[in-house]
Amino acid sequence: MTPVRLACLDLAGTTIGDIAMVERAFAEAIATQGIVPGTSAYARAMVHVHRSRGCPTIEVFRGIFPGNEAQAQAANLTFERSYEGAIERTGLFPLPEAVEALEKLREADIKIALITGFSRSTLGRVLGTLGWAGELDFALCPEDCAGRGRPFPDMVLTAVLRAGIKDVREVAVLGDSENDMLSGRRAGASIVAGMLSAGHSRDRLIEGGATHIVESIAEFPGLLTGSGVGAQHAATSAR
Repeated sequence: MTPVRLACLDLAGTTIGDIAMVERAFAEAIATQGIVPGTSAYARAMVHVHRSRGCPTIEVFRGIFPGNEAQAQAANLTFERSYEGAIERTGLFPLPEAVEALEKLREADIKIALITGFSRSTLGRVLGTLGWAGELDFALCPEDCAGRGRPFPDMVLTAVLRAGIKDVREVAVLGDSENDMLSGRRAGASIVAGMLSAGHSRDRLIEGGATHIVESIAEFPGLLTGSGVGAQHAATSAR
């Protein structure tokens, strides 16, 4: 097996536990455009938000407001203000065992890239709040790839280039959404691990192309180094 030299980890829901904050920010943004809780339009919009987990936030709003770029941009701006405001009020914390998992990856000489659908501004606020400057090699958002976020492979491939990796089989991806899995598989990563958190179901992760299923981020370093026993092969866990 080709050794893994680069780990690409999703941010929201995979390394930090901010799913509720993200969903509230989406709800507030949608409401400013006249789609309010209790309506069928709101229910459809939130289904779209969930289905689009991992995608660039602006693309999520473009899907909710097709053909109306001004409305999508306005909703996206509200989302960023709402989410960043929530960070200022309540702070932001990594998921249990996330920091230890990052430390184990560094000890194994595996480079670490965080990948997100947030804008560069929001990503900067998140990283500044977490104080993770020394924990990562770099963090990428769609703006680093001409706006092409997940499910496209561009962010993973950009991470490959920045890390100086010569073979995409030396890459492992961890995420909690079908779009994370699609992106990792399309990029050619040898390990594409789906994490069972508050994101997509086991079945959806497998449908997206997960090679392995993990219960938490704590299992991820062992999966990459061959010392872990908790991770399941996706094909086995689907039975």
